[in-house]
Amino acid sequence: MVLFDLSRNNIYNPQAATYLKIVIAFAISVASLAACSSDQEVSRNAAPKMTMPVGVITVQPTRVPISAEAIAQTEGAKEVEIRPRVGGILLKRLYEEGTAVKAGQPMFLIDPIPYQNALAQAKAQLAEQEARIQQTRREENRLQELLATKSISQREYDNAVSDNAIAKASLQQAEVRVQDAKLNLSYTTVTAPVEGMSGRRQFSEGVLVQANTSLLTTVIQLSPIWVRFSLSDNELAKLGGYLSEQNVKHVTLIFPDGTEYDRSGKLNFAARQIDPSLGTQQLRATFDNSNQRLLPGQFVRVRVTTGEREGVFLVPQTAVLTSDLGRAVYVVNEKNEAVMQPVVTGSWIGKDWVILEGLKAGDKVIIDNLIKLRSGTLVSPHSVDTNHVLPFEQTNSGGKT
Repeated sequence: MVLFDLSRNNIYNPQAATYLKIVIAFAISVASLAACSSDQEVSRNAAPKMTMPVGVITVQPTRVPISAEAIAQTEGAKEVEIRPRVGGILLKRLYEEGTAVKAGQPMFLIDPIPYQNALAQAKAQLAEQEARIQQTRREENRLQELLATKSISQREYDNAVSDNAIAKASLQQAEVRVQDAKLNLSYTTVTAPVEGMSGRRQFSEGVLVQANTSLLTTVIQLSPIWVRFSLSDNELAKLGGYLSEQNVKHVTLIFPDGTEYDRSGKLNFAARQIDPSLGTQQLRATFDNSNQRLLPGQFVRVRVTTGEREGVFLVPQTAVLTSDLGRAVYVVNEKNEAVMQPVVTGSWIGKDWVILEGLKAGDKVIIDNLIKLRSGTLVSPHSVDTNHVLPFEQTNSGGKT
């Protein structure tokens, strides 16, 4: 590059002056850019790494109930079909449909007149037989005196004794017919055999009903109420084997909205064999239902508890990740890094997973922002109170056994 000294040569060249100005400006720009780049590099090297804010819970070993849940259906402890014991014209309904009835309460009236007439006829036959036996007794006594004086033969006296015995037998038959007539007359008033809730009537007044066949209505006993359910082989294995009245500690009823019935149940039937068509054990529990909160036919859930398991951990369901390799959680290590930890899970307890293996006391399990985490991500943990309440604690404190 040739620089011209314009003052020495005393020559003024406009093109050379312009070129010189451009060169000087370019040099200044390059120097400025180099300085900015150097400042930015220093700034990047000095900036701290970004951390991810996450909520964590510090897990501690606890005990949980050994339990399993199943779909169940309620049924009345006694479901009685009301049928007439005598036939006739149905005269009147004596109860309000759908209301509670007591044992022995009249429910229907069948036309009693034919049975009143039958009773009167049986009583008349009884009176006839009573008169007949008096006659044969007198005849027997009279012939006995004549036999003593040899005025009659032994055969005549024996016939008199036989007639008296036949009359006694006929008298007993007449007495039985009177009792049957009274019983049939009483059956014209159909009563409730048990206390419970009455059903809808099946026949209206004026209909001819048949003895022992016509279904008039039903009465269902509501307290206690039964709950039928079944458990599979796998579920039974988790509970420790086949169930019986002796190894079941608690039976809890759960409504469809998730609330629990405030009274604990008791197993009152356990099949001694596995249903071959379903592979399940048929079970039944009984619950007090004096408040009539439960009705027969409801679909509910039951939780069967056989004992407790200690040394396990509870973490929210949302904190457990599932993949082809199994289940895992993120924990925070001593460097405040998120580390994926494989775990072995048990069953659900409310909204929590039961962790059987993979965690230790004091581990900080991350429960949110999981989708943004990778192993080694720096995190800024803050504690979250999840307020774990165990089902067996609720049962022992609020349920009635």
